[in-house]
Amino acid sequence: MTIHVVKKGDTIYSIAREYSVPADLIININSPPDPDRLVVGQTLVIGIPKITHTVKKGETLTSIASDYKTTVKRLLRNNPQLMGSKMVKEGESLVIEYDQEPERCIMTGGYAYPYIDGSTLRRTLPGLSSVSPFSYGFTSEGELVTLSDEAILEQAFASGVRPVMVLTSLNSDDVFDNGLAHALLNDEEAKENLYENIVANIALKGYKILDIDFEYLFPEDKKAFENFVAGLREKLDDYGVPVWVALSPKTSDDQKGLLYEAHDYRELGNIADRLLLMTYEWGYTYGPQMPVAPYDKVREVVEYAVSVIEPEKLLLGIPNYGYDFTLPYEEGVSRAKSLSPQQAVDLAFMNKAEIFYDKPSETAYFTYTKDGVKHKVWFDDARSTKAKLELADEFGLAGVSFWNLMQYTPQTWMLLNPYCIAE
Repeated sequence: MTIHVVKKGDTIYSIAREYSVPADLIININSPPDPDRLVVGQTLVIGIPKITHTVKKGETLTSIASDYKTTVKRLLRNNPQLMGSKMVKEGESLVIEYDQEPERCIMTGGYAYPYIDGSTLRRTLPGLSSVSPFSYGFTSEGELVTLSDEAILEQAFASGVRPVMVLTSLNSDDVFDNGLAHALLNDEEAKENLYENIVANIALKGYKILDIDFEYLFPEDKKAFENFVAGLREKLDDYGVPVWVALSPKTSDDQKGLLYEAHDYRELGNIADRLLLMTYEWGYTYGPQMPVAPYDKVREVVEYAVSVIEPEKLLLGIPNYGYDFTLPYEEGVSRAKSLSPQQAVDLAFMNKAEIFYDKPSETAYFTYTKDGVKHKVWFDDARSTKAKLELADEFGLAGVSFWNLMQYTPQTWMLLNPYCIAE
């Protein structure tokens, strides 16, 4: 896959001629907000077809996959215009294989809220090993706060994608509650009750993995949290269900701060089956303008993580969004707006802004002024995602996980196309 950065005067058709590919293919791969409204600095992922097929009468996606000794999931990944549907029409052109060097086999996952658009999820699932409905909570007595996850589970099972049960310490106000976590972690009866409820829910719903995401824990609960994870792993081992832990983005053993101190990478790495590095939210809703996941910061976290945890246990978190910040920053007043990469490009077009790229952070950005207020937008584009995929490759990590899947970003899934996706 090649990444083309739009220059002044470029059109979809001139770019198609440059790479000798159909213009429709570029549109299918990238789904630009408007093919006739490209923005200088915008990225387009270019795929060069190696083998194509024109659908004949009576053929199905399954029969075509069989004829070419490939899979339906691979054909769905190669042809985003199918939108995750197995329906094909006579005369339709399909890409069977792209001219690309095969990459290694990796795990891919992502989080989704229960209200995710069904079409968005269907288009995303062919590129995933697992999907994580977000999220189950609990009470201080160890009762589960349940989730309306049926729609996601139905599509996941139909697509052969493993569902992950996510357990968080979020309270009823959707805030990570260290008081709630403290009460549970230090109450043996409540923990046993929660263990039983988790096992029952996994058996009922068919979840294949448990992911524990407890954030902002009190430092004094470090050992209690480790014991909680160890207890769950012991319980779930009998059912063949792996236990994952989401880790705050640390860069040293003794890093200070409520977000970090109760997450002991070395100990949790010894206990859990797999660990997810939450390498995002440097730039966030209530903070000063900066990239969500600056590459230099992310790399520091990975370098530390692999020094204390086996790389094959680690998943790298990758953001699927950016923020529109207002300037200047006013603490307690400023509130950045989250937006998808597609929305960022559209916003740049509407405000006649050129998109630039900050190499140290591997992040796209632009500025604009509206109603007398200056804005700066940081977002991960195709170059950003490719840099993080290459970082995971460099250190031999098990794979990547996206926060989150709510906005469909076609370039992301095409960049994953050369990889073998682990089942």
